Amino acid sequence: MSIILIRHGETALNAARVLQPPDTPLSDRGRRQADAVAIRLAGIKIHGIVSSDLARAVETSRAIAAASGLTPRTSALLQERNFGDLRGRAYDGLGFDPIAMKDAPPAGESMAVFNARVMQAVALLREWHAANGGILAVVTHGLLIRTMVEWHLLLPAGMTAPQRIANTSLTMFSAEPPHQVSVINNTDHLGADLVDDVRAVSGV
Repeated sequence: MSIILIRHGETALNAARVLQPPDTPLSDRGRRQADAVAIRLAGIKIHGIVSSDLARAVETSRAIAAASGLTPRTSALLQERNFGDLRGRAYDGLGFDPIAMKDAPPAGESMAVFNARVMQAVALLREWHAANGGILAVVTHGLLIRTMVEWHLLLPAGMTAPQRIANTSLTMFSAEPPHQVSVINNTDHLGADLVDDVRAVSGV
Protein backbone atom coordinates (compact mmCIF):
# COMPACT_ATOMS: atom_id res chain seq x y z
CA MET A 1 0.00 0.00 0.00
CA SER A 2 1.03 3.59 -0.64
CA ILE A 3 1.63 6.79 1.24
CA ILE A 4 0.61 9.92 -0.67
CA LEU A 5 2.33 13.23 0.06
CA ILE A 6 0.23 16.31 -0.79
CA ARG A 7 1.53 19.83 -0.68
CA HIS A 8 -0.98 22.31 0.78
CA GLY A 9 -2.98 24.65 -1.45
CA GLU A 10 -1.78 28.09 -2.49
CA THR A 11 -1.68 30.99 -0.04
CA ALA A 12 -1.53 34.71 -0.77
CA LEU A 13 1.97 34.90 0.76
CA ASN A 14 3.12 31.86 -1.20
CA ALA A 15 2.06 33.59 -4.43
CA ALA A 16 3.63 36.89 -3.27
CA ARG A 17 6.97 35.15 -2.55
CA VAL A 18 6.95 35.84 1.19
CA LEU A 19 8.28 33.45 3.84
CA GLN A 20 5.12 32.32 5.56
CA PRO A 21 4.24 32.56 9.26
CA PRO A 22 2.62 29.46 10.79
CA ASP A 23 -0.92 30.88 10.74
CA THR A 24 -1.03 31.71 7.00
CA PRO A 25 -4.40 30.56 5.57
CA LEU A 26 -5.16 29.38 2.05
CA SER A 27 -6.15 31.94 -0.56
CA ASP A 28 -9.44 31.57 -2.44
CA ARG A 29 -7.49 29.92 -5.25
CA GLY A 30 -5.79 27.65 -2.74
CA ARG A 31 -9.16 26.55 -1.38
CA ARG A 32 -10.30 25.64 -4.89
CA GLN A 33 -7.08 23.69 -5.39
CA ALA A 34 -7.75 21.87 -2.11
CA ASP A 35 -11.28 21.00 -3.24
CA ALA A 36 -9.88 19.66 -6.54
CA VAL A 37 -7.33 17.40 -4.87
CA ALA A 38 -9.97 16.30 -2.36
CA ILE A 39 -12.18 15.03 -5.20
CA ARG A 40 -9.23 13.16 -6.72
CA LEU A 41 -8.33 11.50 -3.42
CA ALA A 42 -11.93 10.54 -2.73
CA GLY A 43 -11.77 8.56 -5.99
CA ILE A 44 -8.59 6.81 -4.83
CA LYS A 45 -10.36 5.75 -1.63
CA ILE A 46 -7.77 6.77 0.93
CA HIS A 47 -8.03 5.21 4.38
CA GLY A 48 -6.47 7.87 6.57
CA ILE A 49 -5.30 11.50 6.61
CA VAL A 50 -2.46 13.07 8.56
CA SER A 51 -1.39 16.69 8.28
CA SER A 52 1.16 19.23 9.36
CA ASP A 53 -0.35 21.35 12.14
CA LEU A 54 0.37 24.62 10.28
CA ALA A 55 -2.79 26.45 9.19
CA ARG A 56 -2.38 26.11 5.42
CA ALA A 57 -1.90 22.35 5.67
CA VAL A 58 -4.72 21.88 8.18
CA GLU A 59 -7.14 23.78 5.93
CA THR A 60 -6.14 21.60 2.96
CA SER A 61 -6.54 18.41 5.01
CA ARG A 62 -10.04 19.44 6.10
CA ALA A 63 -11.13 19.74 2.47
CA ILE A 64 -9.77 16.24 1.82
CA ALA A 65 -11.45 14.93 4.96
CA ALA A 66 -14.83 16.42 3.98
CA ALA A 67 -14.73 14.68 0.59
CA SER A 68 -13.48 11.37 1.99
CA GLY A 69 -15.49 11.10 5.21
CA LEU A 70 -12.34 10.78 7.32
CA THR A 71 -10.96 12.62 10.36
CA PRO A 72 -7.45 14.07 9.90
CA ARG A 73 -4.71 13.82 12.50
CA THR A 74 -1.89 16.35 12.85
CA SER A 75 1.81 16.21 13.68
CA ALA A 76 4.35 18.97 14.18
CA LEU A 77 6.95 16.67 12.56
CA LEU A 78 5.31 17.47 9.21
CA GLN A 79 5.78 21.24 9.49
CA GLU A 80 7.75 23.18 6.90
CA ARG A 81 11.33 24.05 7.85
CA ASN A 82 11.22 26.75 10.50
CA PHE A 83 12.80 29.90 9.08
CA GLY A 84 12.39 31.71 12.41
CA ASP A 85 12.73 35.48 12.30
CA LEU A 86 12.83 35.44 8.49
CA ARG A 87 9.14 34.51 8.35
CA GLY A 88 7.01 37.36 7.10
CA ARG A 89 9.84 38.80 4.98
CA ALA A 90 9.92 38.91 1.16
CA TYR A 91 12.01 36.11 -0.29
CA ASP A 92 13.44 38.29 -3.07
CA GLY A 93 14.50 41.03 -0.65
CA LEU A 94 16.73 38.87 1.52
CA GLY A 95 19.76 38.91 -0.76
CA PHE A 96 20.34 35.18 -0.21
CA ASP A 97 18.44 31.91 -0.61
CA PRO A 98 17.12 30.79 2.80
CA ILE A 99 16.08 27.42 1.38
CA ALA A 100 19.70 26.58 0.53
CA MET A 101 21.26 27.88 3.76
CA LYS A 102 22.66 25.17 6.03
CA ASP A 103 22.88 27.24 9.19
CA ALA A 104 19.84 28.06 11.29
CA PRO A 105 18.31 31.50 10.77
CA PRO A 106 17.64 33.39 14.02
CA ALA A 107 15.07 31.40 16.05
CA GLY A 108 14.83 28.83 13.23
CA GLU A 109 16.06 25.38 12.19
CA SER A 110 19.36 24.45 10.58
CA MET A 111 19.24 22.14 7.58
CA ALA A 112 20.70 19.33 9.70
CA VAL A 113 17.99 19.68 12.35
CA PHE A 114 15.29 19.89 9.69
CA ASN A 115 16.61 16.81 7.87
CA ALA A 116 16.64 14.85 11.15
CA ARG A 117 13.01 15.85 11.71
CA VAL A 118 12.11 14.69 8.19
CA MET A 119 13.65 11.31 9.03
CA GLN A 120 11.47 11.16 12.14
CA ALA A 121 8.46 12.04 9.99
CA VAL A 122 9.15 9.11 7.66
CA ALA A 123 9.23 6.75 10.64
CA LEU A 124 5.99 8.22 11.99
CA LEU A 125 4.24 7.81 8.64
CA ARG A 126 5.29 4.17 8.49
CA GLU A 127 3.80 3.62 11.96
CA TRP A 128 0.54 5.35 11.13
CA HIS A 129 0.30 3.56 7.79
CA ALA A 130 0.73 0.17 9.50
CA ALA A 131 -1.96 1.04 12.04
CA ASN A 132 -4.24 2.45 9.35
CA GLY A 133 -4.21 -0.57 7.06
CA GLY A 134 -4.65 1.27 3.76
CA ILE A 135 -3.60 4.27 1.68
CA LEU A 136 -2.47 7.16 3.88
CA ALA A 137 -2.79 10.77 2.64
CA VAL A 138 -0.24 13.16 4.14
CA VAL A 139 -0.72 16.93 3.81
CA THR A 140 2.53 18.81 4.27
CA HIS A 141 4.88 21.37 2.69
CA GLY A 142 7.06 21.80 -0.38
CA LEU A 143 10.53 21.70 1.14
CA LEU A 144 9.65 18.78 3.40
CA ILE A 145 8.38 16.77 0.42
CA ARG A 146 11.46 17.61 -1.64
CA THR A 147 13.79 16.70 1.22
CA MET A 148 11.96 13.44 1.84
CA VAL A 149 12.19 12.52 -1.85
CA GLU A 150 15.87 13.45 -2.17
CA TRP A 151 17.17 11.87 1.03
CA HIS A 152 14.73 9.25 2.32
CA LEU A 153 12.86 7.73 -0.65
CA LEU A 154 13.99 5.74 -3.70
CA LEU A 155 13.43 7.23 -7.14
CA PRO A 156 13.16 4.91 -10.17
CA ALA A 157 15.91 5.05 -12.74
CA GLY A 158 15.52 8.12 -14.92
CA MET A 159 13.31 10.00 -12.43
CA THR A 160 14.71 13.06 -10.69
CA ALA A 161 13.42 15.12 -7.78
CA PRO A 162 11.84 18.39 -8.95
CA GLN A 163 13.30 21.66 -7.68
CA ARG A 164 9.85 22.93 -6.71
CA ILE A 165 6.84 21.05 -5.47
CA ALA A 166 3.53 22.34 -6.83
CA ASN A 167 0.58 23.30 -4.64
CA THR A 168 -1.68 20.25 -4.02
CA SER A 169 0.62 18.01 -6.07
CA LEU A 170 0.67 14.28 -5.29
CA THR A 171 3.83 12.27 -4.64
CA MET A 172 3.25 8.56 -3.95
CA PHE A 173 5.66 6.04 -2.46
CA SER A 174 5.64 2.56 -1.00
CA ALA A 175 5.22 2.40 2.76
CA GLU A 176 7.79 -0.38 2.98
CA PRO A 177 11.55 0.12 2.53
CA PRO A 178 13.20 1.07 0.24
CA HIS A 179 10.18 3.40 -0.19
CA GLN A 180 10.01 3.34 -3.99
CA VAL A 181 8.42 6.46 -5.51
CA SER A 182 5.79 5.75 -8.18
CA VAL A 183 4.34 9.24 -8.76
CA ILE A 184 6.02 12.58 -8.17
CA ASN A 185 4.68 16.15 -8.15
CA ASN A 186 1.54 15.25 -10.10
CA THR A 187 -1.23 17.88 -10.52
CA ASP A 188 -3.54 16.21 -13.08
CA HIS A 189 -6.50 17.19 -10.88
CA LEU A 190 -5.92 20.92 -11.46
CA GLY A 191 -7.61 22.62 -14.39
CA ALA A 192 -6.00 25.41 -16.40
CA ASP A 193 -7.44 28.04 -14.04
CA LEU A 194 -5.91 26.34 -10.98
CA VAL A 195 -2.57 25.10 -12.28
CA ASP A 196 0.30 25.96 -9.96
CA ASP A 197 1.95 29.37 -10.34
CA VAL A 198 5.61 28.57 -11.10
CA ARG A 199 6.63 32.07 -9.95
CA ALA A 200 5.50 31.28 -6.41
CA VAL A 201 8.12 30.04 -3.93
CA SER A 202 7.92 26.42 -2.81
CA GLY A 203 9.41 25.64 0.57
CA VAL A 204 8.94 28.85 2.54
